[in-house]
Amino acid sequence: MIHRDNDSTRPHNRPSLVDLDDEELEHQFLRQGLPYPRVSAEGKPLFDANGNSVISDEERQEMVRKLEQKFAEVFDVLRIDRNDPNSTDSPFRLARMWVNELFAGRFTPPPRITVFPNRKRVDELVISRGIKVMSVCSHHWQPISGTCAIGYVPRDKVIGLSKFTRIVEWFSRRGQIQEELGEQIADFLVDLLDPVALGVVIDSRHYCMIARGVEAHDTATMITSVMRGDLAHNSALRDEFLRLISDR
Repeated sequence: MIHRDNDSTRPHNRPSLVDLDDEELEHQFLRQGLPYPRVSAEGKPLFDANGNSVISDEERQEMVRKLEQKFAEVFDVLRIDRNDPNSTDSPFRLARMWVNELFAGRFTPPPRITVFPNRKRVDELVISRGIKVMSVCSHHWQPISGTCAIGYVPRDKVIGLSKFTRIVEWFSRRGQIQEELGEQIADFLVDLLDPVALGVVIDSRHYCMIARGVEAHDTATMITSVMRGDLAHNSALRDEFLRLISDR
């Protein structure tokens, strides 16, 4: 006997979204023109995954509480028994991790950066490399893990090198794509320092590609670069920067 789908509410020839790959899924969403809200059910404005809107400690605690309830629902959908001692408190752990750690850069103010005068008129590259990048892919919410190198030629201002780490951390702890992460870091530093030249290079592993999809080898990385000022236009300076940040 041939089974026929008698669900009259399902449009003819519409594929099951569960079975589509990423490209087909995106095509279906675009074709359907799905309307997405601009505010939450509580009337809170929604903003980009890699955006920032500072909230209070009380709001953050309330967010954790509500998110814990939603993760509990996810466990039920996945048929995970929370009587299992390894899963009992996992919805709370997940909620706290997403709000206070992985997405912390969405809800906290930028790091305080003290700027110093360039008294000695330094006009050569100043570089910090090996800066930790820990972010989350905004497509599949899988980890992005790697390093960032930042170099600049000062004009009138300099900052302590530890501040580069704080800036990268603040922008990383959000849902991101690596290309935009580098641009955000560069925009922030250009506004802060007005440097003669600036370069931001990120080299990261993407677990949305390693743990799923094409299941690439875990040594596969993505490298992006953003060059501003003289680093964008002076090939000799750019070559020097790239040589200095490369592994020796």
